[in-house]
Amino acid sequence: MNPARGPRIAIVGAGLGGLTCARVLQRHGRSVTVFEREASADARPQGGTLDLHADTGQAALRAAGLLDRFQALSRPEGEEWRVLDFADAALLAHQGPSGAGGRPEIDRGQLRGLLLDSLTEGTVRWGRAVTAVTPLADGTCRMLFGDDTAADFDLVVGADGAWSRVRPALSDAAPRYTGVTFVETGFDHCDTRHPDLARLVGNGSMLVKGAGRSLVAQRNSNGRIRAYIALRAPQDWHVAAGVDLGDQRAVRTHLLRMLDGWDESLRSIVRNSDSTFINRSLFVLPVPHTWEHVPGVTLLGDAAHLMPPAGLGANLAMLDGSDLAHALVAESSVDDAVRAYESAMLPRSIEAATGSAQGLDRLVPATTA
Repeated sequence: MNPARGPRIAIVGAGLGGLTCARVLQRHGRSVTVFEREASADARPQGGTLDLHADTGQAALRAAGLLDRFQALSRPEGEEWRVLDFADAALLAHQGPSGAGGRPEIDRGQLRGLLLDSLTEGTVRWGRAVTAVTPLADGTCRMLFGDDTAADFDLVVGADGAWSRVRPALSDAAPRYTGVTFVETGFDHCDTRHPDLARLVGNGSMLVKGAGRSLVAQRNSNGRIRAYIALRAPQDWHVAAGVDLGDQRAVRTHLLRMLDGWDESLRSIVRNSDSTFINRSLFVLPVPHTWEHVPGVTLLGDAAHLMPPAGLGANLAMLDGSDLAHALVAESSVDDAVRAYESAMLPRSIEAATGSAQGLDRLVPATTA
């Protein structure tokens, strides 16, 4: 490390956690580079809506100096939840927005854009795929790129998600299938083109549970609703069913068959969707997932604690990024900072992953009993 310019810090992955870490570091005058394998910020859709919690995601945005801008973009009304009966679509439970300081919703793409716009120009190196990292004897870390070049850093932060290329430097753990798959579809301009669905879903989210399958529909911005048919099934369910995932008519027909006995207003979500069906198998890391400290490298977000989508993953990733950045500013050495960060992050991630697994079981029960 050159004391005159501070430690050389590399973040692998331009997701919410990595970008939060970079933003907080820059806010404290620290240099950082983010390496992202995708070619640009708009290379692919960023997914659906997120609820940001006051003590995690919102706390991270406050540390990043972006809370006011987040609040201007967020949708507090999106906190609303409706639970319906599968047989007749009757309202079983309803929860409205919790008010100031609650868990307002924001589209993932909007949140990522907010973070990207806050960074110094050139912070993110697009189209730079990292293939592996190797800790070195002097406590630094060598990063290998897809073009066969390499670079050394005082710290490499793996913020590169479920299938992290950084994780093997610390852990041999691999994600495993949860037994649940989400099949995603969507609707555009719902208030004008799909008013019945818009009324059914309301301002936030709608949940319907059956035996081994559930239906979730969520409001996004700009009149879009995303819907997810959650199936408790083998990862290759479509093979056993003789369904080609590329054949949209066959997927639709099979899903409708799985919802036999459900109210027609709910089946119409499968029957009339605008978007194609996207198969998303859910994976998790073992719980607990820990590692022996290795100088020069650490993990945050899904790379460290991949868990079911129960409203915690993005929040924890952002808190991880903020906490790591603050430790790097406060501690006297990079190694002390990483040790302090890991000593706080690992225990809380175990607790959160345990709770998320229980939440997935409640979301997609094996039976209706």
